[in-house]
Amino acid sequence: MTAAEKPSVLFVCVHNAGRSQMAAAFLSHLSGGRIEVRSAGSAPADSVNPAAVEAMKEVGIDMSLEIPKVLTTEAVKDSDVVITMGCGDACPFFPGKEYLDWKIADPQDVTFEKTSKIFSDIETRVNDLWERIKGT
Repeated sequence: MTAAEKPSVLFVCVHNAGRSQMAAAFLSHLSGGRIEVRSAGSAPADSVNPAAVEAMKEVGIDMSLEIPKVLTTEAVKDSDVVITMGCGDACPFFPGKEYLDWKIADPQDVTFEKTSKIFSDIETRVNDLWERIKGT
């Protein structure tokens, strides 16, 4: 990657309906377009978890128009950093990519309060990632 190219990050979880959507929305918000951000799932749900949408609304980020997307080989190939959140070996591996596995609870079928706590974990990790990426 040259200095003129935008870094790119892909967040992956099984359903692409909660964790990966929240992480992608938050990193997009923080970076203000300076990072290409993607999210996907190995078995995408039909819609984004309403509790995740509500938790993000609480911090001023609108995810209401997001839809779960299927994980593709191209999305992984086109990303500098691939962060998995439960998809395990469903993610293709390419040399030269940075892979991180974040152990984050799944917000599926939990209360808004629990989803807000999950977002706090995501927020901390995304802030750390953003600080590292913007420093390079």
